[in-house]
Amino acid sequence: MSTSPLTRADVTLDVDRTDTAYRDWLKEAVRRVQADANRSADTHLLRFPLPERWGVDLYLKDESTHPTGSLKHRLARSLFLYGLCNGWIRPDRPVIEASSGSTAVSEAYFAHLIGVPFIAVMPRTTSAEKCRLIEFHGGRCHFVDDPRTMYEASAALAAETGGHYMDQFTYAERATDWRGNNNIAESIFRQMERERFPEPEWIVATAGTGGTSATLARYVHYLQYDTRICVADPENSCFFDGWTTGDADVTCDRGSRIEGIGRPRMEPSFVPGAIDRMMKVPDAASVAAVRALEKVIGRRAGGSTGTGLWSALRIVAEMVAAGRQGSVVTLLCDPGDRYLDRYYSDAWLTGQGLDITPYAAVIDTLLSTGVWRE
Repeated sequence: MSTSPLTRADVTLDVDRTDTAYRDWLKEAVRRVQADANRSADTHLLRFPLPERWGVDLYLKDESTHPTGSLKHRLARSLFLYGLCNGWIRPDRPVIEASSGSTAVSEAYFAHLIGVPFIAVMPRTTSAEKCRLIEFHGGRCHFVDDPRTMYEASAALAAETGGHYMDQFTYAERATDWRGNNNIAESIFRQMERERFPEPEWIVATAGTGGTSATLARYVHYLQYDTRICVADPENSCFFDGWTTGDADVTCDRGSRIEGIGRPRMEPSFVPGAIDRMMKVPDAASVAAVRALEKVIGRRAGGSTGTGLWSALRIVAEMVAAGRQGSVVTLLCDPGDRYLDRYYSDAWLTGQGLDITPYAAVIDTLLSTGVWRE
């Protein structure tokens, strides 16, 4: 009996692209990133003092104590693990990121940790202290005059250098394990367990990529908590407009003065359907809130903390007015020493045309009377 020759369609095709040196490098890179998490203790949950009789407690999750000083340390770690495990980050090839500063500081840290170059594409107006920190961790700053061009400039640099464009604005919501694994949501609920109102009525976040609010909201829904999620948005940002109108393509023509949050477009990582409420916060109110924070608990924080704190205080006032007890949590995103020449500078406020006086009066009135008069 004769046998016909096998054709290409009849045989097993086998292509093995195993690169032993690369796999060894990858295992070591992932180990180093995971070891950073293993070395890090959890961040503190601080109480913002309110009168006991109100029956409302306010907390700030202090993310400024991460090794790179901000909430973005968690995101950068997740993005690096995501990029490494997908095979996108390679030895000796640069990682490029579009950032207003804090994510770039954290990503520069992780790039240095695994031994790859890092380039941050940032608005020229980014604070000098953030630029110094990026360079301290071995990164390089590439400035653009128009914040709306950061995405294209980052992609072009990646193509030119053979590197990887991290693209936090697309991948933030999917790189983080929102079901748990010590993400920020799981951490908050664990730390709240022994408080008098352990399940928060509200958690207030701000949006730069939208990844943090997506993590918080998904975790709450997944574990069937009654906690609601509010996102506070600054001026010159499109998250609020996109959420209220349902238009994902909404844009604005200028960048946010509140570094780290606010975007000229509604970013892909923002998940509007998971969010319960949004507030549009004037920039002057954000600054008034961070200055009030320093007076009350002795801590300076960046402007994004003020945006969230203003919204949290307004929710507190609503609860007091309604006679509703419970707890509210917001975030202390990064330290104020990065912004001494901005949010803590009266000359900067004057130059920006910002008057924080009426907003400071609203906070003072609330803390002394329990009444919100805006």
